[in-house]
Amino acid sequence: MSYPLAEFLFTAAMLRRTPRSGLQFLGSGRESVAEHVFEVMIVAFALVKMARKEGLEIDENRVLKLCLVHDLPESRTGDLNYVNKKYLKVDEKKALDDMCRPLFFGDELAGLVEEFEKRESPEARLAADADQIALMVLLREESDLGNRQADKWLAVAGQRLLTETGRQLALELKECDWSSWWFTKDSRQWWVNGRSAEEEG
Repeated sequence: MSYPLAEFLFTAAMLRRTPRSGLQFLGSGRESVAEHVFEVMIVAFALVKMARKEGLEIDENRVLKLCLVHDLPESRTGDLNYVNKKYLKVDEKKALDDMCRPLFFGDELAGLVEEFEKRESPEARLAADADQIALMVLLREESDLGNRQADKWLAVAGQRLLTETGRQLALELKECDWSSWWFTKDSRQWWVNGRSAEEEG
C-alpha cells in the first residue's frame, strides 16, 4: 500500500533538517531551508501589500504559494550554494517529478515551482524578490553583528532584485539597524531598570 500524501509531508519536513549551505562561506549565521521559506513568505506578504498600495494588480494567494513551494526540491537535492553550483549539477527536475508524480495535485505543485524558476509573471518576479530580501534580512543581521563579508553579499543580493517594490524594501533594510525595533534610544531606560521613560516620569 502506498501513502503518497504522508510521504509528501515527510519529504517536505526534510527542509527543517536541510541547512542553507551558503552560510559556510559567509562564516557566520545559521538557517535551515524551512526557516528560510518562512522568512520568504513573511517578506512576500509585505511586498504584496506594498505593490497593491502602489496600485499594482498582484495575486496575493499565488505569490504566497510560489514562495511556499519554491525550495521544495531541496528536500531531495539539498541546498547548493553558488560555489557548489560551479562544480555540481543537480537534477532538480527529476527530484520535482519524483515528488509530484504520486500526488493528485502534483501538476499544480510542479507548475508553481516552474513558474517561480522562470520569473516571468509579476507574481513570480515578486516572489523571487521575496527570496532575495529574506536573504538580505539575514545578511543585514550578520553585518550589524560584525561580519564584514555580509556587506559584500548584500550588494550582490540587491543586484538580483527584479521589481521596483523589492528595491524599495531593500533600501529600507539598508537604512535600518537590525536591532532598532527592540533596542532604541527611547527604550533603553527599560533595559536599565525594567521601566519605561513614561513610567519614570
